Amino acid sequence: MQIPFYSLAYQHQNIRQQLIEQMTLVLDSHWYIQGEQVKAFESKFAAFCQTNHCIGISNGLDALHISLRALAIGPGDEVIVSAHCFIACVLAITHTGATPVFVEPDIYTYNINPTAIEASITPRTKAIMAVHMYGQPCDMEAITGIADKYKLWVVEDFAQAQGAKYGNKLVGSWGHINATSFYPVKNLGALGDAGAITTPDVELAEMVRKLQNYGSSQKYYSDIQGFNTRLDELQAALLHIKLHYLSEWNQQRQQLAHYYIRYLADLPSITLPVILPEAHTVWHLFVIKVSDRQDLQSYLTEKGIGTMIHYPVPPHLQQAYKNLGYQRGSFPIAELIADTCLSLPLYPGLSSDAQDYIIRNIRDYYS
Repeated sequence: MQIPFYSLAYQHQNIRQQLIEQMTLVLDSHWYIQGEQVKAFESKFAAFCQTNHCIGISNGLDALHISLRALAIGPGDEVIVSAHCFIACVLAITHTGATPVFVEPDIYTYNINPTAIEASITPRTKAIMAVHMYGQPCDMEAITGIADKYKLWVVEDFAQAQGAKYGNKLVGSWGHINATSFYPVKNLGALGDAGAITTPDVELAEMVRKLQNYGSSQKYYSDIQGFNTRLDELQAALLHIKLHYLSEWNQQRQQLAHYYIRYLADLPSITLPVILPEAHTVWHLFVIKVSDRQDLQSYLTEKGIGTMIHYPVPPHLQQAYKNLGYQRGSFPIAELIADTCLSLPLYPGLSSDAQDYIIRNIRDYYS
């Protein structure tokens, strides 16, 4: 049996005709930038996230960068972020001229550890970036409580957690301003690069709209020095269709994750992800920790099972941030996760036979 790490075949096959009709609609409209499709998707996604405003952005990195710019974060400022995250989170901070201040993640949930945040706050701290890793929301009550205490901004990165909740509140609605990516393999994925920013604040929304459109609120008149980071009209049209199916696809992910947990829980060599009681996760990835990762991954590859590592090098050890002066051992928990994590196949359309085959081969390896 050959099982890819990820496949979009099931999702696209079921809505293929709708996607083609949307593509044709955009083609025939002769309006390809900032048109009705973008407006319609922004309205629908804001409603989905239970927040007031959504602004379509060209990709997830730009969404994070523009979010920080909208908060007037820049040189001399500090932004607290987990030492276990995708590099885009850190790039967004340094692109503003600000400094990332890393804190350790929680060893069990992989998210930023709220108990480590407060000790890292300085007079230069302006924001906390809460990155919802692998589909599980961060402890947003604790994070927003700390932010309120120190009068800090909260920026959510919910690129891996569209549709997740902490308590009764959806991600993308907790922070002052929040960024997501619609990279094709996300829970809600476009057919190319795409992203969005959500916020409850009308002034921040207006600032974002200027920043993402040449600093302009009126064509050919620029109020500020902006960028060109607009959501593509075609991608917005396709995302609008896919959004109708996101909850259904997330439910499938949850079923698959629970099945993994049920049939791998008794293996002492595997550390399974831990879900906070208040968290409603949407399982963008199913990540285990194993001490013999290379051998297990090679074994599964031989059996035709695709796996991936998210992420093998933590940001503080990347060559791009050598100037920050961190060494191996600076953040041992983040480094342990990077050294031992392995992502198993999990996506809508993964069959029960395929999942049984994956589980059986993992169990055979450890027997």
